[in-house]
Amino acid sequence: MTNILTFNKIAPIGLERFGEGYNFGEDIENPAGIMVRSASMHEFDLPETVLGVARAGAGVNNIPVEDYADRGVVVFNTPGANANSVKELVVASLFLSARKVVQGIEWAKKLKGSGDQVPSLVEKGKAEFAGPEVTGKRLGVVGLGAIGILVANAAQKLGMEVHGYDPFLSTEAAWVLNHHIRRATTLKEIYATCDYISLHVPLNGDTRGMINTESIGQMKDGIRILNFSRAELADPDAIKSAVKSGKVSAYVVDFPTDEVLDVDGIIAIPHLGASTPESEDNCAVMAAGQLKDYIENGSIRNAVCYPDLNAGFPEHGRVCVLHRNIPNVLTKLSGFLTAQGLNIENMLSKSKKDYSYTVLDFDGNLTDETVAALAGVTGVIRVRTIYR
Repeated sequence: MTNILTFNKIAPIGLERFGEGYNFGEDIENPAGIMVRSASMHEFDLPETVLGVARAGAGVNNIPVEDYADRGVVVFNTPGANANSVKELVVASLFLSARKVVQGIEWAKKLKGSGDQVPSLVEKGKAEFAGPEVTGKRLGVVGLGAIGILVANAAQKLGMEVHGYDPFLSTEAAWVLNHHIRRATTLKEIYATCDYISLHVPLNGDTRGMINTESIGQMKDGIRILNFSRAELADPDAIKSAVKSGKVSAYVVDFPTDEVLDVDGIIAIPHLGASTPESEDNCAVMAAGQLKDYIENGSIRNAVCYPDLNAGFPEHGRVCVLHRNIPNVLTKLSGFLTAQGLNIENMLSKSKKDYSYTVLDFDGNLTDETVAALAGVTGVIRVRTIYR
């Protein structure tokens, strides 16, 4: 029986993907894998039995990814599984930021008890909440990943002039991007020319605080900023100051912090981007499938630190080696196997920045001594075997 530890509530349709031979729950001991959504794992005492952690979502800030990678634990995420859900809320927020719908609804509630005067009061006060149409306006999409592309394509269909910025745009992403989307070569171009800016970038050292006093100063007066990536992309003090001065007409954020709550001109949504039943199901199914494939076959898809590697199904024996991306590791690994008289039927190896992953298929059985020898190779982080 293979044990899977779960954090948060994982959609049942995802857990069903594991099938027979798996046991899962919140109080599981000696798990081979972990399924998690938003629960923080930074203080979690990770069992040595864990091979992989699957995040049912795209962001992995709640997981100590580098620490786990150094321990030979593969962390998976589910890019694109919640993309449509987030895209729909971003599109809704384009209108919310332009038309002051939220403020108008709150104001209308205060008319309760005015009786027959409500219609006339509405007509008198509605001008306070007027705003422009989005059609014909210019939208800058920063980050053209799974979500950013859907936002860009949807906005273009709404009649917006869409400019996209992503220096790391993949070939696959480019194929699905609407050909009417215009490419911006610098962030300054987005800042200087767009009426709306939508952020879809990961949080890292380069993007943390990218929306600050300096960058806002480069933007058009009355800019509307949508942040559905991470709160830390924007300096809250800079945002509040810019909203107060009118430089920023509206700031919509799906990651509320105390600093931006109850501020006129800021719409703080309680992290609802992926909160649809369809999104939760999609993320759970995708996360479970990736974790199951890695446990059973050693294949990696959508890992954060380690490279993707489709190993297929082993016919006999398979040894999976997580190691650092340094010279001579492959030579030593294959040398140990051939020295034991084992025939290497197939070898696959890929690297991703500092980490590499090698899968060797062989006919026979590895002794404990050989596994220990493989684990002792300089640069090797973890070794495990799979038999059919």
